[in-house]
Amino acid sequence: MRILTGTEIFNNNLNGSVITIGNFDGVHRGHLEIFRHLRERSARLGLPSVVVTFEPHPLAVLAPAAAPAMITTHEQKAALIAEAGIDCLAVIEFTREFSQVTADAFVRDILLGALGMRHIIIGHDYAFGRERQGNYETLELLGAECGFTLEDLDPVGEGAVIFSSSLVRRLIAGGDMTAAAAILGRYHVISGRVVHGRDIGHKLGFPTANIATRNELIPPDGVYAVMVAVGGTLLKGACNIGTNPTFGEGERSVEVFLLDFSAEIYDREIAVCFVRRLREEKRFPDADTLIRAIEQDVALTRVILDGVTPEMVKPLLNPDRNTVIS
Repeated sequence: MRILTGTEIFNNNLNGSVITIGNFDGVHRGHLEIFRHLRERSARLGLPSVVVTFEPHPLAVLAPAAAPAMITTHEQKAALIAEAGIDCLAVIEFTREFSQVTADAFVRDILLGALGMRHIIIGHDYAFGRERQGNYETLELLGAECGFTLEDLDPVGEGAVIFSSSLVRRLIAGGDMTAAAAILGRYHVISGRVVHGRDIGHKLGFPTANIATRNELIPPDGVYAVMVAVGGTLLKGACNIGTNPTFGEGERSVEVFLLDFSAEIYDREIAVCFVRRLREEKRFPDADTLIRAIEQDVALTRVILDGVTPEMVKPLLNPDRNTVIS
């Protein structure tokens, strides 16, 4: 997948294209359905498929206090879009200055002028441009004038549940990793570098990898059954998120105990896929009681991960923006 950023977007890269536009945080099943339509229309017209997105999220610039925690990092999002078979990703830097661009100017100067749009697909009720004044009707009028076609897609979901990034965020924030995975189409993943921590797990006989992560959306404190990618290897693990209250409140940390694994991995990049939450983090009366609880957590983790759905495990999102490892 080709990625265009900054001034590259305005270098008349494409003579024709089929475009969709949105934030696409999490790249959930609803987004994947839009991308499926995009690929089909692209193939039918013989034009490249282009996803237009923004970095950072507009609310992070316009109303930081109201900005949601992102489900995926920008690199993870780009890798998932590439995995969906898209030809080109155009990443527009969202600034206060850009927020003042009118819907009309955005369509004419960027979508048409820079990206050669011939057809556009938008999600239901999508709005864009200054003060979100652009919508389907705006595009319809401009399409009649400028010669591009358009379509909007109905919401995607199952039963009464409509797939959305906001719903995924609520489910993850509530610790319901199973329901979140059903919408994402994969287990929620965070990645980061293994760093030194308080070394509590090692003293208890369960050495853990402490992760410094760039991801914003971290599940709530508790213990989780996880699948972990270390290099090209997938391992089973139990993850604790919290402050280790049994030993006095420390800084919040994400620590993973890797089952049947003892190699040194400090300073290595790993990815953690959250399969299921086992319990809340709690304060135990002493270390021995905590050890017995960890032993039960590990035993339950083994049972859960023996039944893991392999195609839902997608941890290997390479920070190299042009590469996806699967």
